[in-house]
Amino acid sequence: MLTYKDALDYIYGFTDYEKQTAFQYTSERFDLGRVVRLLGLLDNPHHRFRSIHVAGTKGKGSTSAMLASILRAAGYRVGLYTSPHLHTFRERIRLDGEIISEGSVAALTERLQPLVAQVPDLTTFEVITVLACEYFAENAADLVVLEVGLGGRLDATNVVTPLVAVITPISFDHVQYLGHTLTAIATEKAGIIKPGVPVVSAPQPAEALTVIEAVCLERGAPLTVVDRAWTWRSEEATPEGQTFSARPTGGTWNTYRLPLLGNHQLGNAATALTTVDVLRGLGIDIPSDAVVNGLANVHWPGRLEVMGRHPWVVVDGAHNGDSAQKLAAALPALFPYRRMILVYGALAGHSVPDMLAALLPVADEVILTRVGNPRGVDPATLLVEVQARGRQAECVAPVGAALERALRIASAEDLVCVTGSLYVVADARVAWYRHVGEPEPPTDP
Repeated sequence: MLTYKDALDYIYGFTDYEKQTAFQYTSERFDLGRVVRLLGLLDNPHHRFRSIHVAGTKGKGSTSAMLASILRAAGYRVGLYTSPHLHTFRERIRLDGEIISEGSVAALTERLQPLVAQVPDLTTFEVITVLACEYFAENAADLVVLEVGLGGRLDATNVVTPLVAVITPISFDHVQYLGHTLTAIATEKAGIIKPGVPVVSAPQPAEALTVIEAVCLERGAPLTVVDRAWTWRSEEATPEGQTFSARPTGGTWNTYRLPLLGNHQLGNAATALTTVDVLRGLGIDIPSDAVVNGLANVHWPGRLEVMGRHPWVVVDGAHNGDSAQKLAAALPALFPYRRMILVYGALAGHSVPDMLAALLPVADEVILTRVGNPRGVDPATLLVEVQARGRQAECVAPVGAALERALRIASAEDLVCVTGSLYVVADARVAWYRHVGEPEPPTDP
């Protein structure tokens, strides 16, 4: 009988691209045929539930969480599959808002082992994706929101034929794998578009939207572009959340409350609202009050999350230039503070120069750190980038020590912002709970 730890050791024993600094992003290495074969050995669990498939560079996790929350509020049994996790593997697989249990992970892994042995060269993410599909199927999920891991075309989740495909904002990220132009990146993201399946696209740069429109036309997939279908405006934003109004084209205004911070989350919410309209057109009953309640109760930590006050302590999983720009704009708009102390760490493969270009101008003090992941960039390497921009910084590792240093030099009127990746955020959240003496979130053995 496998234990939960045994199961994790087994799953992580395959090739895990989340922990590799370089690999070839090819159809030979990312072969969907492996996933299809393993699912077939399980009698195709992905055919036993209806799905919404979400790709994009930024906002796909938040949008997925919003959609799952809305569908739950509408009374459906809803699965949510996301990556990476903050603290425990179990966060990746949720049913009706609850993370999968340790016992279920162990039991499913034990059941998969003899089948996995029949499919050579599987990767960690492929095994997790199949495990999630089996979990959702055996627990009779009505609807499952599946977030793409990397890209879209070659992603393990791309074995589903969803009710609707959603593409959140596309920007530059993972360029060494997905391509160095928005056209190339959008081509990979648009790989989730299936013949005849409706597509919802968030507002996109013209170059990316051109690709999406062309693929939809080629595959006969009806396309709804969010900012053509809906209009929205901010009403009020505070550190506790924000209120916004939105209406479909030709429709009436409605007001919504959203606990997630940042103006960019309004675009994600509008994408969720547009997707709800498309689902309704497919016969999915989603009452208006479910939309209101679902958005008001969505929970998605690590994204402009307020951990403390006096000083403000804010963590955010920004990990590319575009998301760093949004973070830099959001902080002074939301929080009154005297100085901003930036705690920054990065993973190899992320665009450090673009992020620093956005964050350094709004930071008064900079502390560079290293995340506890094999892909973590050495703070000394980050320091070279900072000094090249005429700034100085301290190097303090690990993340917990960097946060403690920031808190020591911060006054009650200051703001400490920890960012650079979700892995940095995860380490900072654990360190914060230890600092204030509160129970830590569940972590893995």
